[in-house]
Formats: sequence, C-alpha cells, structure tokens
Amino acid sequence: MLTKFSGKLRHLLSYWQRPKNLPITYKPVIWASIGVTALMLGLRQGVTLSIPGLRLGLKLEPLELAAYDQFVRFATREANATSHSPNFDPRLLVVAVTEQDIQNLRQWPIPDGKMAELLTKLEQHQPRVIGLDIYRDLPVPPGNDRFLQYLQKSDRLVAICKLSESNSLGVAPPKALSPKQIGFSDLIIDPDGVIRRALLFAIKAQGKCTTSSAFSYQLASRYLAFEGIESFKATTEGTLGFRSNKKVKNGRQIKPVLFPRLDSNAGGYQGADVRGYQILLKYHSAENVARQVTLTQVLNNQVPGEWIRDRIVLIGAVAASIDDAFYTPYSATQTQQHKMPGVVVHAQIVSQILNAVLDNRALPWYWPDWAETLWIWGWAILGGVGAWKLRHPLLLGISGIVAFGVLSSISFGIWLSSGWVPLVPAALSMVTTGGTVVVIAAYRMQQEREKILSWAKEQEETIALLSTMYKGNIATSVQKSDITKGETTVATLPLCPPQDPDEISPQFSQRYQIIKVLGQGGFGRTYLAKDLQIPDSEICVVKHLMPARRDAKFLEVARRLFQTEARILEVLGQHGQIPTLIDYIEKEGEFYLVEEYVQGNPLSEELHIDRRWKQTEVIDLLENVLPILDFIHQHHVIHRDIKPGNIIRRGLDRKLVLIDFGAVKQMLPTEGGATESQTVAIGTRGYAPPEQLVGHPRPASDLYALGMIGIQALTGIQPHDLVLLQDMETGNLNWRHLAKTSGELATILDRMVQYHFSDRYQSALAVLTDLEKLDRPNLNQIAEEPKITEQSAILPTTESDTTSIMPVWNHLPANNQPTKLEEQPHNLSTKLDPETRKS
Repeated sequence: MLTKFSGKLRHLLSYWQRPKNLPITYKPVIWASIGVTALMLGLRQGVTLSIPGLRLGLKLEPLELAAYDQFVRFATREANATSHSPNFDPRLLVVAVTEQDIQNLRQWPIPDGKMAELLTKLEQHQPRVIGLDIYRDLPVPPGNDRFLQYLQKSDRLVAICKLSESNSLGVAPPKALSPKQIGFSDLIIDPDGVIRRALLFAIKAQGKCTTSSAFSYQLASRYLAFEGIESFKATTEGTLGFRSNKKVKNGRQIKPVLFPRLDSNAGGYQGADVRGYQILLKYHSAENVARQVTLTQVLNNQVPGEWIRDRIVLIGAVAASIDDAFYTPYSATQTQQHKMPGVVVHAQIVSQILNAVLDNRALPWYWPDWAETLWIWGWAILGGVGAWKLRHPLLLGISGIVAFGVLSSISFGIWLSSGWVPLVPAALSMVTTGGTVVVIAAYRMQQEREKILSWAKEQEETIALLSTMYKGNIATSVQKSDITKGETTVATLPLCPPQDPDEISPQFSQRYQIIKVLGQGGFGRTYLAKDLQIPDSEICVVKHLMPARRDAKFLEVARRLFQTEARILEVLGQHGQIPTLIDYIEKEGEFYLVEEYVQGNPLSEELHIDRRWKQTEVIDLLENVLPILDFIHQHHVIHRDIKPGNIIRRGLDRKLVLIDFGAVKQMLPTEGGATESQTVAIGTRGYAPPEQLVGHPRPASDLYALGMIGIQALTGIQPHDLVLLQDMETGNLNWRHLAKTSGELATILDRMVQYHFSDRYQSALAVLTDLEKLDRPNLNQIAEEPKITEQSAILPTTESDTTSIMPVWNHLPANNQPTKLEEQPHNLSTKLDPETRKS
C-alpha cells in the first residue's frame, strides 16, 4: 500500500514541474499561506494530537528557544571577535570560592570568622557595594560574634535569602542586616532547565524571605545611586525605569531608561509563567562577565586595590561540589554540559542593568503578536510564491536553502540589535506553504491536463462528425506565406461562401475597432484591432473564422469545435512565449478569436538563403523554442506547423514566441500501446515529417520541424530543397557536408530529423539535456568546414506531394504579418517510402 501511495504521489508531483515563466496565480498561494500561518500560530501555543493508544503534544517553543540560544552564542562569538580589549565588565569583581579554597579552609560553609575577615579586607578598598551570594541564615562558628559586628555596622553589604515555595518556607537572610540590604537569589529556570530570564521583583513574599527585590537588582540600584541615578515606576502598570536623581548635586544626567515587563508570549515564549517582574536576560559573555579572583587571594592580600575600589564585588561559590550552578544558552556547546555558577549568573544580570542605564545599550525587545503574525505570514507567502514560480526541484531546493539563509541572517541581524523575532515558525511556514503549493499546483495541473484530454476527445468526435457532414464536398487550397518562399502550409478546406472582407458582425464591431487586415483566406481573415471598451488598451489580433455552411446543424457542430479549440488556446496562452488568448466570441454564426499581438519580426526574415548561422546561434534558437514545445507537449498538444514564419522574435526582450496554434492537435491517451488516432493532416512542405502528412502527428513531429529549421540555419538551404539529399534506403538527410558544424551538434540535429519518428527524440526535454552537454565555447573551433561535392548541388524542386484535410476553417495566417493566399491543386497521394519516391 505504501509503495502504491508513493507511486501516486510521484505521479502527481510530476505534474507540478512546468516552465518557470508561467504567470503566478496568487489565490492558492494566499490561501495556503493563511492556512499555514494559522497552523504555525496554533503550534506555537501547543497542539495535542490524540490517537488511540498515543497522545502526542506538538509545540514550537522548544525549537524557538533553541534558536534563541544559538543566537546568544553567535552574538557572543561576534563580540569577542571584534573586541580588542578584555571582554569583561570593569565595574564588577567576582570573588570565587573554589574547591582549592574549601580545601584550604578545611570547612564548608565558610566559618563566620573567615567571612568577617574577607568582608573587612574588601571594604578597606572602598567598593561601592558587596554582594554575598552565600546563605548565612545560621551561625557557622568560630567567629560568629565578629561576623555579627560587621553586619551591624556595614552599609555596603547586600546578602541573600531564598523565596518560599509550595513545599518550602525558603531560606532566611542574616538577622543582623537591614531589610534594605537583603535580596532574594531565586532565578527563573525554563522547562528545559536553561536560564533565559531574570526576576527583578517578586510578588508579595511570604515565609522566611520577605523581601520583594532581587539580589541583582539591589546591587545594580545601589551602584547607580552613587552615580546620582534612581529607580522609579514609569507607568501606571508599574514599569520599572531608571532616571537621574534631581536631589543629587553633580549627579550623572541620563535619559530615562525603561525595563518593560516580560510578556507571556514574548519572542519564542508561549504562555510562559511571568509572575513577578521579569525581563529577558541578555548575557554579557560565556565566561568573562567580570574579573575573577579567589577567596584565598583576597585573604592573602594578593588582589590589587584598584580592582576593588568603586566596584560591585560579588562573593559566591564556584566549586563543583557546592552545586550552585545552572544551565545557560552556552551550555549546549561546552564540554560535559558546562554549567554557569549562580554568582556569575547574578553578575550577568547586574551587568545588563548597568549597560542599559549607563552605556545606553539596547535591552531585548520583541514584536507584538500582530507583528509576529505578519512576519510569519510574509515568509509563508514567499515560500508559496517560490514553489509556484520555480518548477525545478533542484532549483527550488537551492532557493529554499538561500531563503532560509536570508531569513536566518535577517533574524540574527535583528538579534544583534537586541530584537527577538520568530525564526522557527517563519522557516516552517515558508517550507510548509511551499510544499502545500507544490501539491496544489500539481493537482491543478493534473486537472488541467485531464480537461484538455477531455476536450481533445470531444474535438476528435466533432471533427469526425464534420467530416461526415461535408463528405464529398471537399475542395483544396494551398496557403502560402509571402514572407518566406517555399513555406507552404497545405490544407484541404470546405468551400466558403464569398463575403465582403470588410463585413463583420455589428455586435463585434461595437467592441473592437479594426485597424487593418493582416491576411485572408477562403475560410477566414485576420485583423489588427483595438478594444474599444478598455481605455489605452494594447493592439490585439482578431481571427475571424467563417464556417463553410450556415445550416443550424453544421453551425452547432462548428460551435462545439470552436469552443473546444478556444479553451485549449486559453490554457496554452499561459506560457510567456505563446500569445495570450484574450477572448473568444461567437456572433451570428461567425466566430472570433482575440489574441495578444506580438510585436517583432518572424524568424523567416533572419534565415536568408546562403547565410549560414553560427553553431551557438542555432543552439540559442533550440534552447529558446524547446521549452515551449515541452510545455505544449506536457499539455498533450502538438503544434503541427512549426516553421520560421510561425516563430516571432519579440522586440521587447528578443525572446522567440511561437504563434499560430489554429491547427493544434491534441494527443489522446492510448491503450495497449496503440498509436495516436488519425487526425487532420496539416503542415508545411519541408518541415512536416512523413507521419504528420498521413494524419498521425506526435510530439516528435514538432521536434522534426524544429530540427529542420536548425539545419536550414546552418546550411542556408530551404528544407524543401534539402529533401533531395535524403538517403534512398533510410530516408534520412545527408546534410553535414553543407554546413560548418561540430559532430556533437550535428548528431543532435540528425536525431531530431530521423525519418522514422521512433528513431527521434521523444521529448523536448531530452533534446535540452543533450544540448546542455555541449562544450559551447569551443564549438566554433572544432566545427568541420562544409565539403562541396557534385552531390551537393541543390536544384529547384516542384511542389511536393502532400495530403492535408482540414475541417471547418482555414489554417489562418500568422498574427504578425500579412499573408497572401493562393489556391493551388495538389495530388492527394503521399510519397513516404523510398520506393514511392523513386517512382
């Protein structure tokens, strides 16, 4: 079952690939992007899938937090790479209690006497504030009296306590200190165990720790007080801010700095617990947030006084045996999941506050929900447009990688300016929308092709019915273009009642203004016209198709055939190098096709006799037309009249445009390996292959005609003259001695024009693949010179015998040049095999 499903999926996705120059249909992109954006927003909140026996929770928050951690590491690496000085905050000093210090003391916790000695030595150098990140709720003899005396007289010390929890009353602070010198040491730990937030204030504290201020906030605010800066509530919601204290003379003057309270949906968080007053923690660095010294160094007077003076001194344990350490964004890339000591984490928070207030560094910020939604939706649309526009899997994959790189770069650039935008939802929305659009496009293309197959079947039935209706009433005419001598399109047409070329339907004339007649034939006319209902409209081409009979039954069948052909032309016109079908109108038993007017020159004007093209020019020609043929063949359509007069070099961009689809033949799916059903025989002498002349055209027939144009360009000889050089045994052309060409290109052209269709390329894509292998820069150097022999003489030929029967209306002239129609008789027998040609 899985194999069957995967096979159907591959078949469906094969419909997705089509030329990248097709216009974008925005509706599926918009709807897919909206749906995917809604899905991403749901996944950010968390979605639970309940399956019998399994309950699966899906949430993007862990991925977004992982991206946050990566940005933190990248930003630190960037800062270290650009810094030429020690990357630590000079306003801080950490006195670390190491394993060696504990071994030297032979005791833990540190005795009160040694703690008093440490604090006294530090205070001798006049630090602004000393933070003790070690619990001292109980006496630790010896020296308790000395420690209590220090606590009672010191106004520089800030000690810690621990807030109460559901199963604990917390840890009390030292009893001798004033409440203003107490701060809680609690840190916010995310569900994955990593610290990314800082808690500055707590809700009404209970238990043994009753302070509402954090340890880090107490240290920072006391330091700033020396600068003449005070904290304040900036808004009625209680937003924390710092500003210059007007009561302090000669104080530092700053603009008010606000610390917005963290939202529960900030950045990558969704529904986070943000009780209290929390901010995002912006890490200073992985290790060197502050200069570190050891307890032993301070006790032995080995620390210079200037390292302590006017600093914030933090004292805390860094010994692994104490286990006062936490995971941070840096832990994932460090050996053995390295943790950061608690005292260093507090130093990070203090440094962030000082940097924001004194150094005017940006605090972390994030967008509101509506802006994040637009951000995610924008990337979803980009992914959808890319999938709709780029139809090659490799190209789409490379573009996806580039787009993700751009998204990551933009997100990281915003992060460097302290902004946190959703990276993971945006990336997933881009990929998911692209995948959704691929499936939608493949499904729509499959439906489109199935419609064309249905129309093709309907057209075949209609043609068969028309053939029966006018059986025995067939006349013949030969349509010749006066642009290129020898380009003769042969068609058998039912006779049309003579009409005045200037007479058209009054209803039609009210809509379109005829500018001039481009061409006319026994069954139709082509005009240049302008739409009167659209101001400043472009000039268009109107093909006026007139049925040969006017009875109701005949008109009804003709109408069905007209509508089917118009639908097919409407689909083909989506290609950027095929004229767009603007409208199709049926008035008073006459039919009008309104198409885009392509301004340019037909390729026939570039193919002069005895003027040989360079090989690179021929390759450009093939590479320009083959994608068009690949497109129409994928839609089960055969052009059947590929010739220079039906290829226009558009003046706007010099691209080649394929015109005159009035004789397209739709390929019906076959069963049991049967060939295509016999249909109308139409084509141009010299360009049409043998199977087409007997009513069995196939995709290889169009490739034959294009190959003949390539050989004509290389040799400067008309195709109807080249047929004299056919091998009498195989029917293949012997033309290489007439052109300067390399063996590789000649081999490709030879395979395109093989006499039997089964020996040719079976798809335009296969030709393009071989063309890509050519060494284009060296082609002209390795080309063989043409060899003129007695067999090279090309003599004028008589009209070649072809068979053509065309129902209902004439193969109209190309829409870019006037065409002169001449009726000539021709033999209904077709020479296909060498024996017939000899006779």
